[in-house]
Amino acid sequence: MSAETTTTAGSPPADAVPPQHGQAGRGGHGAPGHGADGHLKAGLKNRHLSMIAIGGVIGAGLFVGSGAGIASTGPGILLSYTLAGVLVVLVMRMLGEMAAADPQSGSFSAYADRALGRWAGFTIGWLYWFFWVVVLAVEATAGAKILNNWVPGVPQWGWALIVMAVLTATNLFSVASYGEFEFWFAGIKVVAIAAFLVIGVLAAFGLLPGTHAVGTTNLVGHGGFLPHGVGAVFTGMLTVVFAFMGSEIVTLAAGESEDPEKAVSKATNSVIWRIGVFYLGSILLVVTLLPWDSDAVKGSPYVAVLEHVGIPGAGQVMDVIVLTAVLSCLNSGMYTASRMAFSLGRRGDAPKAFATVNRRGVPMVAILSSVVFGFVAVFFNYTSPNTVFSFLLNSSGAVALFVWLVICFSQLKMRKIIENEMPERLTVRMWLYPYLTWAAIGMIGFVVAYMFTDADGRKQMYLSLVAAAIVLTASAVVGRRRRAAAVAPAA
Repeated sequence: MSAETTTTAGSPPADAVPPQHGQAGRGGHGAPGHGADGHLKAGLKNRHLSMIAIGGVIGAGLFVGSGAGIASTGPGILLSYTLAGVLVVLVMRMLGEMAAADPQSGSFSAYADRALGRWAGFTIGWLYWFFWVVVLAVEATAGAKILNNWVPGVPQWGWALIVMAVLTATNLFSVASYGEFEFWFAGIKVVAIAAFLVIGVLAAFGLLPGTHAVGTTNLVGHGGFLPHGVGAVFTGMLTVVFAFMGSEIVTLAAGESEDPEKAVSKATNSVIWRIGVFYLGSILLVVTLLPWDSDAVKGSPYVAVLEHVGIPGAGQVMDVIVLTAVLSCLNSGMYTASRMAFSLGRRGDAPKAFATVNRRGVPMVAILSSVVFGFVAVFFNYTSPNTVFSFLLNSSGAVALFVWLVICFSQLKMRKIIENEMPERLTVRMWLYPYLTWAAIGMIGFVVAYMFTDADGRKQMYLSLVAAAIVLTASAVVGRRRRAAAVAPAA
């Protein structure tokens, strides 16, 4: 451990002490900006938070993975994105309500801890951490493949090591460096999507050279809007719903910002247009401009559109954009995993070392521990891709649904706690509470049930339930030891 590291664990658990008036705005970590006193530093600026919120919903899956959804669903994939988008908007509204009232580095895990019990905060926190350390391996490998194509002299594993090392260094330096990298990564993604939308709209109306107005030919031709029936919409939703994982990162980052309440409120209110424009808008252009069943769309829909309108070097341009999205996700994954580990350490649900920060207010041990597990996952991705890594990938596959369910049930109870203890901080309110909360729970339950009807979804759900059972068992063991320690006679 570094000599500049200061232990801070031993603070009371989140459910043992209610947030004090005037302290909730900093997530219960005390005054921001003083790394030496054991607190995370508020080094994120409002522009960082804004871009983190916008970029959080634009991942490599949008640029590449959307092709599989279009191929299996047809133009009806728009309904899949709409249903998943509505669900995410509702969940983010609930999370925004809690985060605006009490910004926490552990976000929904800390709220579950207080609203549902220590077992809930422990379980969902560790599952979420597990999800992101596996994502580190996926994104590092994806980025390494692109870089290896450009510079084949460096092996893929070498590129994976390089990108992981560089982004680990930026996260270790300061939270501001993470925010700055993410600001530019997300900025490139936003500019790319904006340019795609402009080009696509012009092409759809025949305003670009060599194009003509396409109307609804591709939307209703080639078998109709729902060529595989209504059921395909729900199957498509399974491939779509996980693309939105990451939109909640802004609520974890809010605790290290200058004005967390304002940042959370702004991010929550903007999630509707972000999903509507970036996802629905761009996918609408893809299925309008090109036949949904073409091989080009299945392979890479955005490249197919750019090539269709005559953009030179479309494939190379998209490689740069996808690499940026990959690096953005990798950067955010390190940040998110480490902050969740830090929060778990603060609450006594992880090793005490996780709850330490250096003089710059950076949770160095939590970052390095998360990265180490990420490296282990990368190793298995190269040595045992079809066995060990496949298990890791599938066993984290349904974590998004678990997280959203916990957010819903936590909000049902946290609303009453906030109204009773700090009503003035209820600046963001869930619409039609509690009815829309229960509607969201029903939607998530439907997705979970539908996953069991799909071969790949069923495998992910079974293995994710196994992972959840393991963490729940660990929670019970830790809980018993904690209770035993509490009643043991003082030495």
